[in-house]
Amino acid sequence: MDVSEGDAIGAVESVKSASDILTPIAGTVAEVNSELEQKPANINKDPEGDAWIAKITVSEEPSGKMMSKEEYTAFTEDA
Repeated sequence: MDVSEGDAIGAVESVKSASDILTPIAGTVAEVNSELEQKPANINKDPEGDAWIAKITVSEEPSGKMMSKEEYTAFTEDA
C-alpha cells in the first residue's frame, strides 16, 4: 500500500478518545505488525521494539524535519 506524508495508517484508541496514526514520510507499507491487533497494549510496553506499528519503505525525503533518536527522547521526556 502506498502512503503519502501525513496519511492515516491506523488509529490508537483509549477510554476517552481515538487518534489517527499519521505517517511522517511517503512510501510503501512493506509490513504491518498484525500482532498488535491481538495485543494492542504492547504498544505502551515496547513501541520501539516488538510493538512496532508498520515498516515503510521510504520513497522520497520528508518535507519536514525528522527527529533523531536523541531529539525524540528529549521531546517525549519533556511532555
